[in-house]
Amino acid sequence: MKPIRIGFVMDPIETINPKKDTTLAFMLEAQARGWQVVYLTMEDLYLANGRAEGRMRTVKVFYDEHHWFEMVGEEQGSLGSLDLILMRKDPPFDMEYIMATYILERAETEGALVINRPGSLRDVNEKVYTAWFPQCCPPALFTRSKQAIREFLDHHQKIVIKPTGKMGGRSVFVISRGDPNTNVIIEEMTQYGTLYVQAQAYVPEIVSGGDKRILLINGVPVEQAIARIPGKEDHRGNLAVGAQAKGILLSERDKWICGELAPVLKEKGLYFVGIDIIGDYLTEINVTSPTGVREIDKFFHINVSAIFMDAMAELLTARKSL
Repeated sequence: MKPIRIGFVMDPIETINPKKDTTLAFMLEAQARGWQVVYLTMEDLYLANGRAEGRMRTVKVFYDEHHWFEMVGEEQGSLGSLDLILMRKDPPFDMEYIMATYILERAETEGALVINRPGSLRDVNEKVYTAWFPQCCPPALFTRSKQAIREFLDHHQKIVIKPTGKMGGRSVFVISRGDPNTNVIIEEMTQYGTLYVQAQAYVPEIVSGGDKRILLINGVPVEQAIARIPGKEDHRGNLAVGAQAKGILLSERDKWICGELAPVLKEKGLYFVGIDIIGDYLTEINVTSPTGVREIDKFFHINVSAIFMDAMAELLTARKSL
């Protein structure tokens, strides 16, 4: 019986942080199962006469912070020959990212199971798609109108403004009513009314309870999660900018929010999703390259990658039985 061939589309593997990287954790788990691990970057993907092709490099991966991978083989061939492809390229979510999803969508039609579904990666913007679940979210405004943002700020007194295509807390601002920087922040974020931004009412629980990262695998939440507590000199609950993580268990409210999202995520083929919750409110739905696996594993001594790969194996088995 041939081993499962699993491809990872990701940022250059030599640039990752091997201690924290979720994609590397997935690679290590796949390798431990005897699966063939294939590495690709965006520049390795292309269409030739309508077929999805790629430069596919087979890798060995290691639990070693100084030597975490070796290239052991290379071929040019059909992406559809892979059993499973994980799209794990980090944002920015830009036109190049969208172009890659078109290639992966062709790979999907040619036989590969692509996680997350390429069409849904295009549909589900991580900041904006919360609007599909207003019952779960703080008051929010998606606009490029400077006046509308000022009125939203006047009403809520303190708000958060986010760009739509970045990650890791980049260009996220908190503005309080009366802040003398308000106008320039709004002008820069909207590029003088030419770019849409996501604004949300500020949720003060972030200071004490942090920004919770909850992982859902095929719609089912992992019961263990992390809360990212901002530092004293930064408002952002992102590990990439210095927030500190602590392990938490899901509250009943967290589970209810997951239940509201689960049917839609499954319908859209969003099999690995990281949602962010502050206090009682959903703030983001991360579908491009959710992280947090290594931190959850560390706090709770579990193996989230194994849970994920078990679910992927079940999906592959179900496809073969059709």
